[in-house]
Amino acid sequence: SAEPQWVRVTADGHDAVLFQVYQQPSGNTVEIARGIKAKLREIRKQIPEGVKIADWYDQSDLILASEHSTRDAILIGMVLAAFVLLIFLRDWKVTLIATLTVPAVLAATILLLYVLKMSFNIMTLGGMAAAVGLIIDDAIVMVEHIVRRVRGAREGDPRSRVLEAAREFTNPLAGSSAATIIIFAPLAFLSGVTGAFFKALSLTMAASLVISFIVAWLAVPILCATFLKRKDAEIEEHGPFTRRVHGVYREKMQRLLRQPRFVLVFLVPLLLLGFIAFKSVGSGFMPVMDEGGFILDYISPPGTSLAETDRLLRQVESVLQQTREVQTYSRRTGLQLGGGITEANTGDFFVRLKPFPRRGIEEIMNDVRDEIEKHIPGLQVELLQLMEDLIGDLTSVPQPIEIKLYSDDEQLLRTLPPQVADTISKVRGVVEVKNGIVPAGDALNIQVDRVKVGLEGMDPEAVTKALTGFLSGNVTTHVQQGPKLIGIRVWIPRDARETMRNIVNLLLRAPDGHLFPLKRVATLIPLSGPPEIMRDDLKRMVAVTARISGRDLGSTVREVKGKLASSRLIPNNVLYAFGGLYEQQQIAFRGLTIILIAAIILVFLLLLSLYESFRVAFALLLVPVFAVAGVFIGLWVTGTEFNITSRMGMTMIVGIVTEIAIFYYSEFSSLPASDDRLILAGINRMRAISMTAFAAILALLPLALAIGHGAAMQQPLAIAIISGLVFSLPLVLIVLPALLATFESKAAAQ
Repeated sequence: SAEPQWVRVTADGHDAVLFQVYQQPSGNTVEIARGIKAKLREIRKQIPEGVKIADWYDQSDLILASEHSTRDAILIGMVLAAFVLLIFLRDWKVTLIATLTVPAVLAATILLLYVLKMSFNIMTLGGMAAAVGLIIDDAIVMVEHIVRRVRGAREGDPRSRVLEAAREFTNPLAGSSAATIIIFAPLAFLSGVTGAFFKALSLTMAASLVISFIVAWLAVPILCATFLKRKDAEIEEHGPFTRRVHGVYREKMQRLLRQPRFVLVFLVPLLLLGFIAFKSVGSGFMPVMDEGGFILDYISPPGTSLAETDRLLRQVESVLQQTREVQTYSRRTGLQLGGGITEANTGDFFVRLKPFPRRGIEEIMNDVRDEIEKHIPGLQVELLQLMEDLIGDLTSVPQPIEIKLYSDDEQLLRTLPPQVADTISKVRGVVEVKNGIVPAGDALNIQVDRVKVGLEGMDPEAVTKALTGFLSGNVTTHVQQGPKLIGIRVWIPRDARETMRNIVNLLLRAPDGHLFPLKRVATLIPLSGPPEIMRDDLKRMVAVTARISGRDLGSTVREVKGKLASSRLIPNNVLYAFGGLYEQQQIAFRGLTIILIAAIILVFLLLLSLYESFRVAFALLLVPVFAVAGVFIGLWVTGTEFNITSRMGMTMIVGIVTEIAIFYYSEFSSLPASDDRLILAGINRMRAISMTAFAAILALLPLALAIGHGAAMQQPLAIAIISGLVFSLPLVLIVLPALLATFESKAAAQ
């Protein structure tokens, strides 16, 4: 060719041309992918034989798979929730009315998303799936209240009784719905990566809950008045099992309310176990999701030629070909996945895996990494999924661990990073450690002696020109191939220019025709490439980076910090700080902690406005705060990381449990004053609260089990909410009455 080759692109081991199609911010990924596939079908009919067009990555596959799995999660959740209603209500009409609210609300939510020009993605779909349990809760409590009131009215028109029951339940329903909806208000102020991920989910869920309230308030009473008969409401509620449960509840609560401070017997173990779980549960940044493909970044030693890098990469391709789960791969050398030009010793692979069933992507990546490190020394690799790569691009540092070393001592910044890298590489779970020193390629400094070269009848410029021809070649002529002119480059054989000894003995021809070796007129000095100079906040800096495999981010970084502190490796004149995804995690956690505090304050203000009593508001607020301990216990038991998604679920549980507590207190406040009013409120609301909790738990169960593609993104959120709901039943039915009794006795004493 006319120019040296610095770039190589292959697909499945063959030379290829890769076309990458990017969408505009307002574009629809699925529609674009569908249109491109249609165009490719037309192009395939026109291309000559021997040319193959293949799809190597299609982002719409993940979106469509996520859409299908979310649809399945919603349907399964609806069926399970309906099963709960049928068990408790034992009437198919009542069950059908409550269940029909879910598709109605979701359809209205989709219409609202269309009006707001929001598309289906993992977060909006996940928001709708997570909202199913909360949507059906609103319908459950309204239907249950209507059925109970109609059953209690032996005379009169059932329709008027239905509307009267709906009217008297409007305030509790509005207050409970508001308790959940206002949780999402502070999320509007989230920024950065966390804000980008959760604003769509928050808006979707908030919209679903607002529409759910409207449907439960207006549509459910109309449906009940139209289709329910008195006999539907008169199905016996108090069967033998129910009577036994109510009897046990009454007996135990009478004992407890004589000495309500004994509620601490329940709370102390809960809070203690919650604290242990908080200390023990692993922490991360984003949930790990199997995206069906991964990126393999590589770098060979500085100065490595394209040919030598290509030789090493063919061994990597052999590893990929022997991995049975790999479907296809593409490789760029001297280029990046995003299209940027790099040096000839760097580049990346994109590896696409076969559809399920197969091994998990983390296991496959670990095996590929181990094989490369074992059989291809000298090649540094980094394996990461596309989402992680995207977050890395957004945060400028894709590695989970980044230790920034700052110093004005250049020599110290050359010797210290390798020692730090060696120290942290001994921590369990730390892989792909890089010391951050990126030297330029080795060079050969040729210093021509003007006097000596003059004695040979030449000048330094003539020597430089001759060496350029020897080492880089000269285009001497062209050959026509079709419409193209192909340059013919002529240079000396490779074995005559590969080593320093070859070069010093190169023979130069003087103007008079005699030959002389280069070493007679020049001195050759080998140079080690100087490292790249990096600055952060105008300070000289080297960043030691690493990835994590088979372990959570929080505990790994804690151990890394402990290793660095105990080794006393970093001197006092070197400042160091942690960056990378760990820094982003800490920023996100601080933001979400503020959101949680803001949510608690908003819920407290709402309770104050509803009941105009500090004691009542405080007692109701303590219940969701105690439920947070249950969230940590659930995450710990299930081995789920405490990440930004599970923190989102923890924030939501504050509103959800407050909603259930409001249902209890609304019944309590509607009863005439008596000694057993707290117990009677629990008995009257036990069925509604149990249905609410169990229906929401089962509706979220498909997400918690991560059934299907994309569900892993919402799995920690679902587990957090389910864990809080499990503990909400005893907290609302046992702890809340004891708290109210305690505060009432204090008020009476004062």
